[in-house]
Amino acid sequence: MASPSRRLQTKPVITCFKSVLLIYTFIFWITGVILLAVGIWGKYAMFLTLIFLVELVAAIVGFVFRHEIKNSFKNNYGKALKQYNATGDYRSDAVDKIQTTLHCCGVTGYRDWKDTNYYSEKGFPKSCCKLEGCSPQRDADKVNNEGCFIKVMTVIESEMGVVAGISFGVACFQLIGIFLAYCLSRAITNNQYEIV
Repeated sequence: MASPSRRLQTKPVITCFKSVLLIYTFIFWITGVILLAVGIWGKYAMFLTLIFLVELVAAIVGFVFRHEIKNSFKNNYGKALKQYNATGDYRSDAVDKIQTTLHCCGVTGYRDWKDTNYYSEKGFPKSCCKLEGCSPQRDADKVNNEGCFIKVMTVIESEMGVVAGISFGVACFQLIGIFLAYCLSRAITNNQYEIV
C-alpha cells in the first residue's frame, strides 16, 4: 500500500479526472436527449465521431510532443523560480506548493535558488525546508537536496497508467455510443422503428 503522503499526492489528480469525466458525460447525455427530441440521430453519430477523432488527434499530438512538454515545464518552472517572491502571486504559490508537497527544492536541485533575486535578498524559501517550521535562510543543510523537475515527472509518469485506462474506457463508451446512434438512425430511416 502506498504511503500516506503518496496517496495525498495522487488524490487531487484522480479527483480532477473524475470531475472531467462527469462533466464530459453530462454534455453527451444532454446533447443526445436534445438530438433525440429533434430526431436527428444520424447527425448525432457524426457529431460523436468528430469528437472521437479530435480526441484521438489530441492524444497522438500529446504523445508525439511529450518531450517538448517536459522541456516547456522545466523552462517555465525555472522562470517561476527567477520571478519568485513571498508576496503570494500564483507562480510563487505554485512553486511553494510543489516544493512542500514533493519535498524538493529548485528545478534540478537546491543550487538553482542561488541564481535568483529572492536568494540574494532572503536565502532559500521556507518551502524548501526538510522539516516544518524551519527558516533555512542560506543554510543548505536545512533544505531538500533533490530538484522538483524529476519528482514532478516521476509523479506524472506513475499516473499515466490511470490516465490511459480512463481514456481507453471513455473511448470504448464513445465507440459504443457511435455504433448505437448509427443503428438507431438506420432503423428510423428504414421505418423499422414504431412510434408508440
